[in-house]
Amino acid sequence: MTTAYTAARQAFTDWGVDTEQSLAALAGIPISVHCWQGDDVKGFEQKSGSAGGGIQATGNHPGRARTPDELRADLEFAYSRIPGRHRLNLHAFYLDTDETPDRDAIEYHHFAPWVDWAKDQKIGLDFNPTFFAHAKADDNLTLSHPDKGIRDFWIEHGKRSREIAARIGAELGSAAVNNIWVPDGSKDVPVDRISARRRLESSLDAILAQPHDTAHLLDAVESKLFGIGVESMTVGSHEFYLGYAIRKNTLLCLDMGHFHPTENIADKLSSVALSVDRLLLHVSRPVRWDSDHVILLNDDILAMAQELVFADLLGRTHIGLDFFDATISRTAAWVIGTRNMQKALLRALLLPRDSLKAAETALDYTRRLILTEELKDLPFAAVWAEFCARHNMPTGRSLLTDLTAYQARVAARG
Repeated sequence: MTTAYTAARQAFTDWGVDTEQSLAALAGIPISVHCWQGDDVKGFEQKSGSAGGGIQATGNHPGRARTPDELRADLEFAYSRIPGRHRLNLHAFYLDTDETPDRDAIEYHHFAPWVDWAKDQKIGLDFNPTFFAHAKADDNLTLSHPDKGIRDFWIEHGKRSREIAARIGAELGSAAVNNIWVPDGSKDVPVDRISARRRLESSLDAILAQPHDTAHLLDAVESKLFGIGVESMTVGSHEFYLGYAIRKNTLLCLDMGHFHPTENIADKLSSVALSVDRLLLHVSRPVRWDSDHVILLNDDILAMAQELVFADLLGRTHIGLDFFDATISRTAAWVIGTRNMQKALLRALLLPRDSLKAAETALDYTRRLILTEELKDLPFAAVWAEFCARHNMPTGRSLLTDLTAYQARVAARG
């Protein structure tokens, strides 16, 4: 225990906050790290395809993972610089096999190497069907496509993804969140929105028809406002999926990049939590659109973390990351982004919630304002440094040295 932490602990005690409780709580919050940052959302199918569906990783920084083994090595390095025990979020087109199954023919054994690796790493896995980067998604329509044959193809893919996710959850003894997101929408103004949404609803019903043990599988659905190629209408809007999650008792995924740039996503949490039992978060940083920048320790992330803590939603929320930046070191992006999410959670856990809520309940907004502003001066950094030290993780210049050295080792990949 450092002198700096001892002083910080006393400073927080003066405000009625136990830093040890906050550190223990943070250690128990797993974050699902997304595999697609490591290779620019390309996947490992033998059949190549562009990302599509409004998904675009910009940049050409050296070091992109080209194989499952390279990606796992990069992830191992990233996890070794992130305190705590976390998860991996795997997309369906990251299969690890010499076989060449199409999306409607994938099976568990195509992902078994990932499960073996997860067991060795002592981490959980989450899963996602991949409804983009495929010839049958070129129209930016999949589950809502007017062509029944195309819909049936994607329905089968969705069914198989759920089966794989359920097997993964059973093998690892930790429920896999299987998140459904489709890029379906229209570039120009449509004239028949409801037919497309009825087709999407029917397709989702078919995918989710088979019951699975929730100890192994948790189903989630994810909305989006707009994207490249679907600027005028997204079939799976927030309203569509909010209603669907309530009716079908699935998790609702809120992606910070899938709403209007001026919307406060943190504000949505307490509203939807009144109607949906469990939530999934995709934490990202949109700049002008769903551009998925690496998250910063900024107001948006701090507000999201504070809402999770103050609304007592941590036990009902699965936190995942979703950004892909090819202009910087991909491993550094994982480390920086995940640690920033943890820092935001720690700051929220270190706030005197009872005092803040009491001032608000008393309508004493002056006191609330004084508190929120004065609390910003507390030594949060010293508590974070203590958390990292207890997990044998570097900070500051040591972290910079480690990230730079690893990038130099992988730069030759091209």
